[in-house]
Amino acid sequence: MVLETWVYPVLFCVGLIAGSVDAIAGGGGILTVPALLSFGFPAPLALGTNKFQSTFGSVSAVWHYSRGGLIDPRACRVGVSATLIGAFLGAWSVQHLNPLLLQAVIPWLLVGIVVYTALRPNIGQKDHPPRIGARPYFVVFGLILGFYDGFLGPGTGSFWTISMVALLGFNFLKATATTKVMNATSNVASLALFALGGMVNLKAGLAMGAGQLVGSRLGAHLAMTRGARFVRPIFLTMVVAVLARLLWVQFVSSHS
Repeated sequence: MVLETWVYPVLFCVGLIAGSVDAIAGGGGILTVPALLSFGFPAPLALGTNKFQSTFGSVSAVWHYSRGGLIDPRACRVGVSATLIGAFLGAWSVQHLNPLLLQAVIPWLLVGIVVYTALRPNIGQKDHPPRIGARPYFVVFGLILGFYDGFLGPGTGSFWTISMVALLGFNFLKATATTKVMNATSNVASLALFALGGMVNLKAGLAMGAGQLVGSRLGAHLAMTRGARFVRPIFLTMVVAVLARLLWVQFVSSHS
């Protein structure tokens, strides 16, 4: 695709905003994918380019959170391996299976996250004892959420974060930081398959990726300096936004 010159600064700004939000609470894809589609990108090319640009943001966020001491590499090792396997399987499956079933189920799971978080105002404010061991958690959720991120994607970060808060006893800030590791892993795995299929626009992806680098640094800094109480309401807002976007696509846009 050949884009006009003025489009690239716009894509940079979209990447900057999405990177900031995504580093704090996830959900940046609800800005970036519609932006790419609005400029005439076919859906497969938009998804591949989105994975490319979002990789910049997720890897950058991992770097900044790691420097802040919020990521335990040893605890993440099993999760990274399982997520890689799941993401490769998901990215392969999306080319062969109909995603309509998952599209119908995911909004209800997001509703569950909203209700669960809203009804427990103190959840995630500080660490609490885990309900499951880290190794079995990362194996199971790495395979499932890695597959989902490679297959469909919306809300993956929300599922990671809330499951870490509920099952591993993490506060929202620590859960968000660890979520970025898993997001970066599945982004890289999915990107590899999209790139092999020629479904990445490098110029658009680089413009958005530059914005993601700046935005993710800003978002990670805000989260680390303001803490879990700052992350929680933004997390809840982004879950609602992702849910609204999915419902719009499923029930309004598809019937217009």
